Amino acid sequence: MTLHLPGADGTLRAYEPRSEPRAAVAPGSAFTSRTVFSAAHVVADPFADVSPDSPAAVDWDATLAFRRHLWSHGLGVAEAMDTAQRGMGLDWAGAAELIRRSAAEAKAAGGRIACGAGTDQLTAGTLAEVRAAYEEQLAVVEESGAQAILMASRALAATARGPEDYLDVYGHLLRQTTEPVILHWLGPMFDPALEGYWGSADLDAATDTFLEVIAAHPDKVDGIKVSLLDARREVDLRRRLPKGVRCYTGDDFHYPELIAGDEQGFSHALLGVFDPLGPLAAEAVRVLDTGDTDGFRALLDPTVELSRHLFRAPTRFYKTGVVFLAWLAGHQSHFTMVGGLQSARSLPHFARAYELADTLGLFPDPKLAEDRMRTLLHLYGVTP
Repeated sequence: MTLHLPGADGTLRAYEPRSEPRAAVAPGSAFTSRTVFSAAHVVADPFADVSPDSPAAVDWDATLAFRRHLWSHGLGVAEAMDTAQRGMGLDWAGAAELIRRSAAEAKAAGGRIACGAGTDQLTAGTLAEVRAAYEEQLAVVEESGAQAILMASRALAATARGPEDYLDVYGHLLRQTTEPVILHWLGPMFDPALEGYWGSADLDAATDTFLEVIAAHPDKVDGIKVSLLDARREVDLRRRLPKGVRCYTGDDFHYPELIAGDEQGFSHALLGVFDPLGPLAAEAVRVLDTGDTDGFRALLDPTVELSRHLFRAPTRFYKTGVVFLAWLAGHQSHFTMVGGLQSARSLPHFARAYELADTLGLFPDPKLAEDRMRTLLHLYGVTP
């Protein structure tokens, strides 16, 4: 049945939803050619009596079920990252609980997991307090048995006087980690508070400091996760990494070409967009495992338009579209987010996300997705 979807100009257009799902992607084991993590969202408890300023109320059953869905397709889970609304609805206490629960679930499911360690106990502080906050979170991650991802720190960005402070803090942390970690460089388009990270707004200078941190501790760095939405810069950076240090692309605009790589190398992946794309992304990487780069690109390239739509400015609100698509796909029974973030995108934005996802065949049950989209339209005053 025809849906009438609002466009950016406020007018309605007719859209005929897909009637049949695309062929289901069978679950599978880990990949052989790339290491691939999906950052995963959290499912809010829709019946909790909370306000946007309250601690997050999480539906743990639905949240962990979604992680099992990702593991079943061979994807690793990047836990308690910005996709899980760290600093945008999920505080450190909630993140610590999420890390413990998800790490235990990963052990039971045989899934790979890496968890974010940051400093979101603080809003600001001295360098000593920043180090202590990182240490507290690293201890929680390591005690859970998960790999650590050293997240970019708002408190460090506010406190550091220059590159030497980043070298000091990261050097201090890397000397004491028990296993190699992933370093995360999150650009200001994802979090404006991280402007000038690594001690300079000049990205060339910041890159040099970032590489200096890695070069001083290559045995403690499994890889880097780069989220700058600049494919050329990521390629240049990965070519300068010490041997054995991986580049995990976090570029939700250019991921097919970066994962496919070139004659000098390729990027692995740690992507928020693989939350809604999980089975399709897994299918594409299995094709790449056979050496068929063209087949990989044929599957993944058409998803870029959806990803660019979800991550359009203000990019930090991409989580709203990710959770919206999880609701349409049947991974959760409601469209509610911690911190009330379901209100962060417009109805035309949701309508276009639905249309693009439906065209790609992302919904296991297209009729369910259509019915839920129709319900949302009705709530906004769109009548047949």
